[in-house]
Amino acid sequence: MKAYVAVCDLNGFAPGARRLGVAPSAVTRIIGSLEQDLGVRLLSRTTRSVSQTDAGTRFLERARRILADIDEARLSAGQEQAAPQGRLVVSAPLLFGQMHVAPAASLFLDRYPGAQVELNLSDRYVSLVEEGIDVAIRIGPLTDSALIARRIGETQRILVASPKYLAACGTPSLPADLKNHSLVLFQAGEQRGDWRFADGQQVSATSHARFWTNSGDAAIGHALGGGGIAAVFCYQAAPTIKDGRLVEVLHDFAPAAVPIQALFMTRRLLSAKVRAFLDVLDECSGRWKDT
Repeated sequence: MKAYVAVCDLNGFAPGARRLGVAPSAVTRIIGSLEQDLGVRLLSRTTRSVSQTDAGTRFLERARRILADIDEARLSAGQEQAAPQGRLVVSAPLLFGQMHVAPAASLFLDRYPGAQVELNLSDRYVSLVEEGIDVAIRIGPLTDSALIARRIGETQRILVASPKYLAACGTPSLPADLKNHSLVLFQAGEQRGDWRFADGQQVSATSHARFWTNSGDAAIGHALGGGGIAAVFCYQAAPTIKDGRLVEVLHDFAPAAVPIQALFMTRRLLSAKVRAFLDVLDECSGRWKDT
């Protein structure tokens, strides 16, 4: 069942085998033996893809439940004695991860000597299943119903520009004025290209942007060079606002704060390492006052 779930999750025998740490040929034999034992074809195979048959889809759902029950039984048996150990894979946005998640990971490692952390920092959207992520930090509303989330903080999107740009092009006084400005669009993951404001106004940044990027650092860098007005998160722009290299505009129209959340796969009983890391994030979140 573990082999079958791995092949279905990763859409192939080779990636499924890598997850299990065995040869692809072994996984092929295991699935073949399973199909023979059940007397039904579970997977449709081509040279380029693997997909479930109708019977395979039904079996996958039940297999997941059975494996979850086994994991729960094993974990609950040693719950009191279990200490976080093994590798924990964490994903986070680049700058937020550097500022806040990396220190939390260091605290976690100091507290639990048997654990290891692999911290992947990127502003791109990552799939927890496909990339083997245990915990992903994301900013904004949760749209993936296959995941569950723990809120660990909040931040706000603000508009910033360099004094050089504002001196040359003027300072907008209303959101509608942005149509006459060069906009810098930072768009990562499932973020949309519409800028919404507290009074309900909305501006299509996609229609007026001259620079698009999935990197917050690149967006801020372009704004610092006088390239236009950028919408970024408070924590991304805080250092450059503090030293005067960027200026916040349309502050009175700033939208409501958005959540910072730790996401993980739905499980009725979390592993000790995931549960402990979430607790450390909760503990550290009280220090994230300037995000």
